[in-house]
Amino acid sequence: MENKLTVKDIKVRGQNILVRTDYNVPIKDGKITDDLRIRESLPTLEFLKKKGARRIIIISHLGRPGGQKDIKLSLAPVAERLKELIPDHKVKFIDDVSGPDVEEAVQKTPVGGILVLENLRFFRGEKENSAEFAREIAECTHASVFVQDGFAVIHRAHASTSAITTEMPSVAGLLLEKEITDLEKVSKNPKKPFLVIIGGAKVDDKQPLIDKFADIADNIAVGGRIAAEGYTTQLPNVYVAEDFSDGNKQDIGEKSTEKILDFVKNAKTVLWNGTLGKAEDEEFSKSSKKVAETIGRSNGITSVICGGDTTGFVENLMKTEKDLKYSLISTGGGAALEFLIGASLPGLEALDDK
Repeated sequence: MENKLTVKDIKVRGQNILVRTDYNVPIKDGKITDDLRIRESLPTLEFLKKKGARRIIIISHLGRPGGQKDIKLSLAPVAERLKELIPDHKVKFIDDVSGPDVEEAVQKTPVGGILVLENLRFFRGEKENSAEFAREIAECTHASVFVQDGFAVIHRAHASTSAITTEMPSVAGLLLEKEITDLEKVSKNPKKPFLVIIGGAKVDDKQPLIDKFADIADNIAVGGRIAAEGYTTQLPNVYVAEDFSDGNKQDIGEKSTEKILDFVKNAKTVLWNGTLGKAEDEEFSKSSKKVAETIGRSNGITSVICGGDTTGFVENLMKTEKDLKYSLISTGGGAALEFLIGASLPGLEALDDK
């Protein structure tokens, strides 16, 4: 993040600050089942509060409502969870993102308070990267600075990642800075030996990652559906799982798992993207569990976990195994993958340069 401004570089005291977070959290029966993305946003919110922000207005999205209001995808439960996590703040919610009602809600938000606006994707202007939609949000919130802290959406050119940056000074939040900094460590100058673990189902998604790290990684281990379907390569540093735990090849077998564990034990840096089996089923999660435990209990190792299925699996494991520690559990699935392979990230590129 050497070339982009962050919240550390700007004056926020007495200002209304518009913050783009990623609150696309899983909700079942109206209750949040995993609040990691909400908790990961707290350092930026606390920083802005400490630096004297007058008001913090949060914009985010949830699910894919297709430009129409859907009460099941409202951010109201997120606002309630945020209120529980930071009880000393006055957190309020309004079921709109622009217009006179939002403007009034902003004005009524007390100094030091937080106002959460409704799901951006209830409005077509968001995915259309509408300049008018972004302007309406900027005008009714009276924001002086835009803070992009939604790492998981910076690979999208949407109104809340791109168009909004033309309305006011725009900088990176602490979460975005951390994600980029940690991913840069493994993609540009990893401590050796460097291990990349690739799983998942789609070869087309993962081949660019394998190509990217072929000359950087000491070892690349391939498991998951990719290996089960017979992935082959001539690269000498790529190991493809060779045995499976069941006839349908839903998880890699003991021999392959032990081989990958040996790689982990000798590594100084590990990047893991994609579970090694159908880990959402406990029966087929054994290899992923062993690898996650070994990485999480390895001292002196830089470990980056990315990809929605992988991060979700690791997060759930950490709920019961409290001693597991990782350098970064990325909040961005597609964004992390795009960054690692060197693809364009419109939401990052749009931020102000130093």
